[in-house]
Amino acid sequence: MLQTMSICLCFLSLSAGLVAAQSVASQAYTPVAGVCPNGFTLVRMAGSPGHQSLSASEAAYVQARRSQVIPQAWKTYLANVEATKVALPSYVSSILNGSSCETPSFGIATSGGGYRAAIFGAGVLNALDGRNVSSNSAGIGGLLQAATYIAGLSGGSWFLTSLAQANFPTMQELVFGFPNPIVANNSWGGWNAEYSIDAPSSNPVTVTEYLINLIEELEGKYRAGYPVTFADFWSRTLARHFVNGTFSSNFFDESYTHGAGILWSSVAETESFASYAIPFPIIVSDLSAPGENTSNIVSGDYIPTSNPIFEFNVFEMGSFDPMLSAFAPTKYLGTTNNSVCVTNYDQSSLVAGSSSELFNTFNLTSTLGDALTLLNSLLPDSGIEHDVASWPNPFYGIAPETFLSSNQMVLKLVDGGEDGENIPVQPLLVKARGLDTILAIDASGDVHNFANGSALIATQDRITLLSPAYSFPPVPTSPGEFIAQNLSTRPTFFGCNTASASDTTPLLIYLANGGPPHNGQTPVTNISTFQLSSSSSTTQAMLDQIFMIATQGYPANSSMTTDPEWPACLACAIVDRARERAGETRSGVCESCFARYCWSGSTLGINATQDVIGQAIVHSFHRGWFSTLVGMAVGLCILGIDLI
Repeated sequence: MLQTMSICLCFLSLSAGLVAAQSVASQAYTPVAGVCPNGFTLVRMAGSPGHQSLSASEAAYVQARRSQVIPQAWKTYLANVEATKVALPSYVSSILNGSSCETPSFGIATSGGGYRAAIFGAGVLNALDGRNVSSNSAGIGGLLQAATYIAGLSGGSWFLTSLAQANFPTMQELVFGFPNPIVANNSWGGWNAEYSIDAPSSNPVTVTEYLINLIEELEGKYRAGYPVTFADFWSRTLARHFVNGTFSSNFFDESYTHGAGILWSSVAETESFASYAIPFPIIVSDLSAPGENTSNIVSGDYIPTSNPIFEFNVFEMGSFDPMLSAFAPTKYLGTTNNSVCVTNYDQSSLVAGSSSELFNTFNLTSTLGDALTLLNSLLPDSGIEHDVASWPNPFYGIAPETFLSSNQMVLKLVDGGEDGENIPVQPLLVKARGLDTILAIDASGDVHNFANGSALIATQDRITLLSPAYSFPPVPTSPGEFIAQNLSTRPTFFGCNTASASDTTPLLIYLANGGPPHNGQTPVTNISTFQLSSSSSTTQAMLDQIFMIATQGYPANSSMTTDPEWPACLACAIVDRARERAGETRSGVCESCFARYCWSGSTLGINATQDVIGQAIVHSFHRGWFSTLVGMAVGLCILGIDLI
């Protein structure tokens, strides 16, 4: 009876919507076509492996950040490390204070995993943020300010898109919003985590009206002739949580745009980006394509490791993978030629939605009929596709012998972790970006919503296919080895002894949500992705525990819960490639740190603990994200729509 009533309410609301004026959000979400600028070229070829180039805009941003911001950031970070009173080798100090001819280049990658990953990424970066007094006192604050690049996918893309478009607030401000905010379309309201992503009210009538409003916000894009998919609907839900313009006080108020019209390319206009204060942000998505090599699909994944990975950075979208190696301007995504240019397509919410689009992982052909009926009632004859995010293909006709979608009018993008690479390390391995050290933040949900290293194994496997385009340090070949050696329950360095002064293989610092802190606290960071909302107290408890995980290090013996040398050890890892180039030999605390923190094959360093805490768990499907979609299905069932 309740279901029938919901369906009736649904279609009554739809009837009203059909005669209503187009909403302000719908107008703001609609792409706009116009004449291209003089001299416009849609596609930039990025070159061949070993000879690839960055866009002029990215190169200029990175050079300005490295010259105007990062030198002082390294000095500030060094002062925080030195305040811990652990004696550093002289070469560490000289490299970080700028007196050496060599300087480190550092990047951060934050994984997928729904709200768990978004919160874990925010928590780790909170511990690295030089604006946080507690982080500075812990000796690792300021490292965020010294990073050149930061990449995110899926839940990590929620975190990163919100951070960049909100003008790089502190992590507490990012998650909870500002005190006494001004409620406006371009203002930041926090993640609104108390409102569930799938059904933000206990009142079914309110939820029905809300979900219909989301669909109506797609009407302008549809009527303008652009592809509309279920990912657009998904992006409008995400916008209420991770894009400017939504607050607790206006969550259901349709007189606001709720993030529509906030563009990913417009991050370049924020104060933090214009002053080079934020690491260069990159969002990752996978390509789903006809003719893909399904033999390269690892058990539990959905996209072949041989498919190209696409990145959305502020200036360009495309792939450095050798099968394409081409980019198009982010501002003009939606454009397919050099004469008619489309703008307003690169909605921040759609970028985040494309990075977290997992609807292709369901067999929805026979079960989505009611949902498509609902959508088609408002958008008749739309033929809405439910399993990909669609972007008009700017690379049509490019590299037809190697690029799977060269003959496709639309690029079909899905969640960035569907090939198993749930940490977006790949863009940071691009040799033209020249990174020495990468912090890989892993909030995957492999075992009991904790990480077991599967994401790094997937990256290693893919690099094997694409060598010599990328270089990646050796990591274990099975989750069992990660578990047996506790590699996901404390920081681990990979690639300590694989580089030479002429090598381009970065050193990898792996920091995972692999278990609770060493002090014996009950874990709170392994929330199920079924949990699509979170109270302020729960979220804060998670952030507090993540701070402990990020600052505890790897104690030298079991009687200790924290490693007092961890800040120094982290600094040693950060400068190690620069040390190699400078011809210095590891010494002092760095030598003992590397013996303790480095993975060197089947065993760790001389002081490593070899406790076996479990057997290998079979690589599981995308870190618990299945439950997110189940939660979404529950919300849609309020409308009488049966997704699963």
